[in-house]
Amino acid sequence: MDKASADCPYPGCFFCVMKEGNPSKRRASILKFFRELPSQDDDGQVLPISGLWNTAMAHPNDPEFIELGIFECMSALIWKGLKNRRWLSHDQNIYIPYYAAHIIGSYTMNMEEFADRAVRAGIIPPLVELLRGRLTWVEQRVAVRALGHLATYASTFPAVASHGEILELSIQLAMSSLEIVYSHFYQYVDRRLSYHCDLLTRGMGGVEMESRKAEEWASQLQCWSLQLINCFAFKPEFLPTICKPEFLAKLPGMWGGLVNENSPAGIGLLRTICHHKLGRGPVAACPGIIEALCNIARSSDDWQYMAIDCLLWLLQDPSTCHKVIENAVPALVDLAEISSLGDHKKLGDSIVNVLQECIESQGTGRTQINSHVKEEVEELLNSKQRLKWEKNMPKEDLHIKQAAALVVKLEGNSLFSSGNISGAAAKYSEALALCPMRSKKERVVLYSNRAQCHLLLQQPMAAIGDATRALCLHNPVNRHAKSLWRRAQAYDMLGLAKESLLDAILFINECSQSNDPDLSLRQNKVPDYAERLVKKQMRAAWLFREAAIKHGGVQCEGDAGDMCGQETDDSEWETASESEIGNEERDEIGDDICGWENEVERKDKYKKASLKEIKHGYNVQLTEDNV
Repeated sequence: MDKASADCPYPGCFFCVMKEGNPSKRRASILKFFRELPSQDDDGQVLPISGLWNTAMAHPNDPEFIELGIFECMSALIWKGLKNRRWLSHDQNIYIPYYAAHIIGSYTMNMEEFADRAVRAGIIPPLVELLRGRLTWVEQRVAVRALGHLATYASTFPAVASHGEILELSIQLAMSSLEIVYSHFYQYVDRRLSYHCDLLTRGMGGVEMESRKAEEWASQLQCWSLQLINCFAFKPEFLPTICKPEFLAKLPGMWGGLVNENSPAGIGLLRTICHHKLGRGPVAACPGIIEALCNIARSSDDWQYMAIDCLLWLLQDPSTCHKVIENAVPALVDLAEISSLGDHKKLGDSIVNVLQECIESQGTGRTQINSHVKEEVEELLNSKQRLKWEKNMPKEDLHIKQAAALVVKLEGNSLFSSGNISGAAAKYSEALALCPMRSKKERVVLYSNRAQCHLLLQQPMAAIGDATRALCLHNPVNRHAKSLWRRAQAYDMLGLAKESLLDAILFINECSQSNDPDLSLRQNKVPDYAERLVKKQMRAAWLFREAAIKHGGVQCEGDAGDMCGQETDDSEWETASESEIGNEERDEIGDDICGWENEVERKDKYKKASLKEIKHGYNVQLTEDNV
């Protein structure tokens, strides 16, 4: 290898090699460097490896290092770290297996031809050893990431699948990853491995930063495990291994952060499983999954369509329809007026068609539907028929119906103000029966108002249904602030922290962008009561909560006083209805029940949190790893 520059202390320095101006000499020196590095025991080896890591992150599609043998070099370095613990513990070599696996993952995430070269270089066996946990969870994280990339390509999946233990290891890691990170890093600050702390924060953070990054990396460890499993789930022969009741039952709770678009999360994996007939049976038979799917289907995030797809496929399958129909139909009825969801056009029409088939199959003996479910579907079908009739009605008649609905709605508002909540709900129902189907803005307000009545009457499921209908009708979909807030409160009543948290965060986003006069005059557009609910639900839905309870890190003092992790807040939480009773404000077409809290009369006895702080922990973005 060429000599290093005069001021460089390392003979054959990789960084000096990279400065070589002659391309042929440079390539020959790099090739020699990759061949010789695994056999060297000199100090300072981690420096060129970290440089290669930066290069792989910045230029993952550059073929130069792949052609010169970087995969063979990284594979040999991982094996060296696994077999030679003396070398691993010397100098800073402990970092090398992590960087090596990360480099493999970065160079294989976009280019199938690079993945082919990696497999031929023998990188799968050492990655499997890391996946087994031969070192620590930090190396497991980058190993499962790299294997997940290799499994996405048709040409390299067979090589991954030939190592049968990879699927089993990934399933176990998906279920245990949060507990592993909590018990091996997060829980005991004084026992944290220094190189883990340095990797998480690049040496720039203290204990708080380390803890925050640990949550993010734990989420990634679970998400990448699910992504790898998802590659196997597309092949029916692997479904019996995946569809074990213990694993399926945990999938709906594997969110991996509220924002993590590059992972299928648990719901994405369930969707892949439900796409196959072989997978639908175990899903339908697993207690709690259908209820969870219904909650996710009613949610307002990017995974909503996945849950809807699962429910529709389960209903269309004669072998599973009878097992899910009573729970699935009410949720889908609430969603039937959604027009489109992202790239999914006419989603509401698809829902109606499937529900209609369920009713028609009643007479064929395929499935039995109880009377209440049948009435809900028939009411939905009648509303669709009503929409067709209204298309042929004169405009004058439609205006009369709309005016009549407005009068009844105002009567409902008056009853609500006087404290007659059940009477107000009845009036809103009457107004909905009168209001033309095409008058979507008016129907949004009526459903949202009735949702508020259900809240005050302690009927959270009814409130969730009406709030969902309002959000489906709203343009844009899922963006009606008051309905988001009311549904967040209803989920809070039911103890569904994650669902409540998601709606509350979306409500805050709407507030921050709102032109509402009551909010525009405030310096901080985010209502304090929403901040408090979000902080409460972040505790209840904390990523490490289950692991912390198991390992004694959470003291349960009732719903209002749970302590998660290292921080607590002694604030008193409002009940779901205390913040809104008796307030009114103007909406698009008339008086809508107020969803904003009266800030003038309320004493400020709570600590405020910025929107950035509120979103932390469940707004996980995979920025570091380019995935």
